[in-house]
Amino acid sequence: MNYQEVLEEIKEEIKPHLKKGEVANYIPALQKVKKNDFAMSIIDVDLNEYHIGSHKKPFSIQSISKVFTFALALQNYSKELYKRVGHEPSGDPFNSLVQLEYENGVPRNPFINAGAIVTTDSLISLYKENTFDYILHFIQDATNDHSITYNKEVFKSELKHGHRNLALINMMKSFKNIKNFTDSVMQTYFKQCSIDMSTTQLAKSMLFLANHGVNPITNEQLINESKAKRINSLMLTCGHYDASGDFAYRVGLPGKSGVGGGIVAIVPKKMAICVYSPRLNKFGNSYAGTKALELFTDKTGLSIF
Repeated sequence: MNYQEVLEEIKEEIKPHLKKGEVANYIPALQKVKKNDFAMSIIDVDLNEYHIGSHKKPFSIQSISKVFTFALALQNYSKELYKRVGHEPSGDPFNSLVQLEYENGVPRNPFINAGAIVTTDSLISLYKENTFDYILHFIQDATNDHSITYNKEVFKSELKHGHRNLALINMMKSFKNIKNFTDSVMQTYFKQCSIDMSTTQLAKSMLFLANHGVNPITNEQLINESKAKRINSLMLTCGHYDASGDFAYRVGLPGKSGVGGGIVAIVPKKMAICVYSPRLNKFGNSYAGTKALELFTDKTGLSIF
């Protein structure tokens, strides 16, 4: 199949959707983006690449970073991790406090904010003040690109305006589900969300999940096959907050979105895909990005269903 041809078709068909939705407004630094931007990258496990749009332009990965912290936490704690964070869909917004209250401070899954804060806390227990470096190195190793870093302006903006996230961590701390100082956990969490990557880099970084945990760029086993399967299953059921069911219905691939406008998706044993368009739908997922991935699976038949 000619994937470049498919991407060129998507590029034309997506144009009416690029002005739909709104850019994330609760992190002021994220509002400075070019609002009608669009990029899409496909990289298969044989390292063939296909791109359209501004695919080399970095953007804020935001919640896509949760895939990496979950992978690292799962690698270190295995099933023990599930005592502190679940693996069920939440059905609530990504920053909801309600569920935490009646579920005793145990977040539903590692892809909502509260769950990612817990996985970050679990890593700080191991790596101490070097935790962000370990997370960043894991991402750099997955991408085989050591130029990747975080955006200091976005980080400061998150730190200044992240009141809801501070409420989440304090709620969990009151239930004794946060073991380290809340300040160091939140600084690490905001830094990982502030990492800048392009669609090309993000597609590369997800290849290990399409390839049984082995990075095909370096042949390094980043996680074992069983854990890769578990991460993919959670991306399918929980990767798009309270719209995860709708994404599975429309796109039919494991995926993870971020409020920076990026979405990554995995076709197991075949490829990783990343799409970027900063305008979001009401659930915090890229409006045009979701549509582009739906068009992709419709045209290629590469849904897992």
